Amino acid sequence: MSASEAVTATPHQAGSMPTRLLYPIREAMVLLSMSRTTIYEQIRSGRLKSVRQGSSRLVPAKALNEYIELLQNEAQGGAHDEAA
Repeated sequence: MSASEAVTATPHQAGSMPTRLLYPIREAMVLLSMSRTTIYEQIRSGRLKSVRQGSSRLVPAKALNEYIELLQNEAQGGAHDEAA
């Protein structure tokens, strides 16, 4: 399963294992192609949501998708601004 499939797959697809709902920071770094520092900056700014489980910080799969949508919307908005 590729990184993008891991984020977008649903738990109920026929013949597949349930999709993980939470990703450790290290895996979020790989999925988003971002450094650890950037991931934590995005969490601190509220742009990327995360949860704590004991001493671990985890990023929900839904939060990864929402963050990607945010980036896409910003990119589209930036393209419209340049055309004006």
